[in-house]
Amino acid sequence: MFVIKKKLLYLLEKYFSGESIDYHKVIAIIIPIFVDQAFIVCMNFFNTAMISSAGVEAVSAVNMVDSINMFLLNVFVAVATGGTVIVAQYKGNGDEKMVSRSAAGAIAATTFLALLIGGLIIIFHNAVLSFLFGKAEKAVFDNARIFLIGSCISYPAFAVFEASICSLRGASDTKSSLMLSMITNFSYFFFNLIFINFLHMGVWGMAVSIILARTLGMICSLFYIVRLGHILNINLNDIFRIDFSVQKRMLLVGLPFAAEQMFFNGGKLLTQTFIVQIGTLALTVNAICSSLSGFMQIGAGSMSLAVITVVGQCMGRHNVKDARKFVKSFIAMGSISLVIGDLLVLPFFPVLIKMFSPPEEIVGTIFFIMVAMGIASPLLWSISFICPSALRAAGDANFTSIVSMFSMWLFRVVLGYILGIVLGFGIIGVWFAMMLEWGIRGAVFMFRFKGEKWTSHNLIGEEQK
Repeated sequence: MFVIKKKLLYLLEKYFSGESIDYHKVIAIIIPIFVDQAFIVCMNFFNTAMISSAGVEAVSAVNMVDSINMFLLNVFVAVATGGTVIVAQYKGNGDEKMVSRSAAGAIAATTFLALLIGGLIIIFHNAVLSFLFGKAEKAVFDNARIFLIGSCISYPAFAVFEASICSLRGASDTKSSLMLSMITNFSYFFFNLIFINFLHMGVWGMAVSIILARTLGMICSLFYIVRLGHILNINLNDIFRIDFSVQKRMLLVGLPFAAEQMFFNGGKLLTQTFIVQIGTLALTVNAICSSLSGFMQIGAGSMSLAVITVVGQCMGRHNVKDARKFVKSFIAMGSISLVIGDLLVLPFFPVLIKMFSPPEEIVGTIFFIMVAMGIASPLLWSISFICPSALRAAGDANFTSIVSMFSMWLFRVVLGYILGIVLGFGIIGVWFAMMLEWGIRGAVFMFRFKGEKWTSHNLIGEEQK
């Protein structure tokens, strides 16, 4: 036992300690994010399982709208992530005043964007749904309308919450971000349990649940960062005060990432329209596979978020050597965690699939896709997603965004259409195109990482000590 402990400490010291930050702090950043991601994935899994009780039309409708939500919410997350990077670099630089100002600026910018986009989608919701999913069955379309409007109402609350927890992560306060995330996601699960399972409100129940849960999350996050949080030290008035110097730095990272997310998730949204053409059962396969693959990617997803804080703080101290070391370590840990995820999901597939109550004829297709994911993910996912997160944390936002946009549209969208529709491989062809796209963009990012250009950015130069 002593030998194992000694070996573990040696590995932690070798791969997760540096001049900028040691393995104790790295673990303190990773664990709350991991618990948070596991909680979110589990809640999404059970929420999908609950709405399955309302029928395949309800599952398909929620999955369709979630593709729109993913497209829009990731724009807010992108701007908030710009706040994470700037907060992390100022934290590494030791400028606590700018940490506070950057966090307030992230909340203000993200909330304004959410109000604008949410309002426009509510006004034009029929046109949006008709344009994207006009070929969907009437029952699916009607349910999608309900859930889309409910989701849009919740956008501003989500924006305040997301910007708050992103800023806390940038400042290394991942325990608080975990607490706030658990409050929001558990309340969403609890409200769904009441409105869907007990009151049998179906998609209406899920729409009400998402509004209530995100509103509660917004209230709790504001109360914490203004009244209880001592790391950010935000004054409520600062959120309503425009600080152009802070906004400029944040948007240098956030806007390219937002554009990337719009194109990237726009491609996923367009892919969803291919799936609508294949049929309602294909939409159900896609929804269930997305939930199951989420389980596999919990650990790697956590690494993708944690590396932003760690590399951001290293670059704030101008320690490129540490940044490179941690990127390699996080990519390796991400791949190992994906193998563990495979071993936790695939052997228990017969039990997990029963929770969704899918039609028997699609179970084989779901299993085939999950096995393919189990093989591809450990090899391709980490370099495709953890590496660009690290590059972005160093300020290399334009390159990562351009590569992500081109790889998505040239390979996942075009190839997905060719394999899924033209060649007739259906939903399997769409998922195989996605896995191929991981490999292509991952190879480009690793080539960039081996060079020097990604380390040459200076986001917080004017206030450097």
